[in-house]
Amino acid sequence: SFGAEAGYDTTSRTFSKYNVGVSVTMPDKCASIILGDKGDSIKASYVQLIDELKRSAAVGEFYRKLSTNENIITVGGLYAVDHLTNVKAKLNSNGKLGALLQHEVLPKSIVTISGEIDTKTLDKYPRFGLSLALKP
Repeated sequence: SFGAEAGYDTTSRTFSKYNVGVSVTMPDKCASIILGDKGDSIKASYVQLIDELKRSAAVGEFYRKLSTNENIITVGGLYAVDHLTNVKAKLNSNGKLGALLQHEVLPKSIVTISGEIDTKTLDKYPRFGLSLALKP
């Protein structure tokens, strides 16, 4: 598939944003490349399904900011504890470690508990989150 997004500011007569991306999806894998931030960043990602019954997958992502030569590599994974509960985790090359637990409490209604910590500066407080998404 292919996608594009653009925003135009009529007062300044300039494009405020433009992004373009392409992805290829197969039954057990998906790869995508996105050119974003007005052409200043490139993000390439790959998802590989490991076990369809347990709905587990591994993810890799490479991000490059062209103007600053900044590179970030992220690896992560997904594991379905049961048909109502998912666990996700990710770690990037800047030392950010994140995890979340999602549970479907009612049909289409999900509670999410998440956390993130910077492993390079452990003296800073970790971040925690809680969300409830209700759908009728």
